[in-house]
Amino acid sequence: MSNRILVVDDDSEIRDVIHVYLRNEGFEVLEAADGRQALELLKTNEVGVIILDVMMPVLNGIQTCIRIRETSMTPIIMLSAKEEDIDKINGLSTGADDYVTKPFSPLELLARVKAQLRRQTFLAKDASSSSVLTAQELSVDKDRHAVTLSGRDIAVTPLEFAILELLLSHPGQVFSANRIYERVWNEPSGHSENTVMVHIRNLREKLEDDPRKPRYIKTVWGVGYKVEK
Repeated sequence: MSNRILVVDDDSEIRDVIHVYLRNEGFEVLEAADGRQALELLKTNEVGVIILDVMMPVLNGIQTCIRIRETSMTPIIMLSAKEEDIDKINGLSTGADDYVTKPFSPLELLARVKAQLRRQTFLAKDASSSSVLTAQELSVDKDRHAVTLSGRDIAVTPLEFAILELLLSHPGQVFSANRIYERVWNEPSGHSENTVMVHIRNLREKLEDDPRKPRYIKTVWGVGYKVEK
């Protein structure tokens, strides 16, 4: 796991502040002022986490996130001054792993970066125990870090993979949104219901013929989610 963080924001003062906090914690920092610069840097640099502002010229954060997800599963934390839930959902639906609204505490952002790195380390260690988890036509290959449905590869984000792995590892067991967040994000849940809900919805869009009548990720109303064999 790379200790290099890419900070993408058109506001140089915000980049400077984030840079200082990350550097003081021992991280190497790359900076880009827009999405196009970020994509160029990613061609030649391995990074552990991408901090990506939503509102930028040339190529905005949503467009950049979509482009990154075409080739990379590097964790992405999106920044935005907009606080409406729909904006958060739009950000996460593009494949982002976390979302922080401006103005933000640099210490909070630093904690989110560390949480993403811890989760990636955990997934890498867990992958060493080779196994394939299945439920009906759905398979999660921990070695390949791949998801297949009826033999067809399904593109998922690292967080989506981790949620599927958790649920398939405990068939029939119901996990609340808070518990899923704590197990997958490796940090206290706080107000995590909407975040988990968005990722579950995205998974259903990818896995289900009719997301409103899911075969795989079932909702137990008032309790949480489960997968049955």
